[in-house]
Amino acid sequence: MTRRVARWGRSLAIATAVVFAISLAFPIVAGLSKNTSAFPKIWGELDVGLAFVLAVMVFAVMALARNSADKRAEDSTYRAYRVWLHGIFVMLVVFFVFGDRIVWINCLTGLAWRSWLLLYALPEWIVALRATVSYTERLC
Repeated sequence: MTRRVARWGRSLAIATAVVFAISLAFPIVAGLSKNTSAFPKIWGELDVGLAFVLAVMVFAVMALARNSADKRAEDSTYRAYRVWLHGIFVMLVVFFVFGDRIVWINCLTGLAWRSWLLLYALPEWIVALRATVSYTERLC
């Protein structure tokens, strides 16, 4: 792991996860709403703006931890992928049980690209999250 990853990786990974969670709320709320035209105009601007910030942060994590994924990160990623596969099944169940209560056109694209971005960057994000800096390295 490079010194650069150790210095900035964990903080950036945590901040990216927080922005991801906040950004995920936008398509979920839009999917549960029957009338998105009643939302204030700033809602859409916040969604797009936060999505852009999320994408920039994810690419920053990927650039920071590029070529740093070790066997441990690969194993963790594999386990996360296995869990995420169950999420696809859960979404299918949600579709059949609550499908008439969810406006899929309002949420599906947002959920899909955010999921893709998460899975694509997961190995580097795990490396960045596990990065630690010793006290002496912080002083440099």
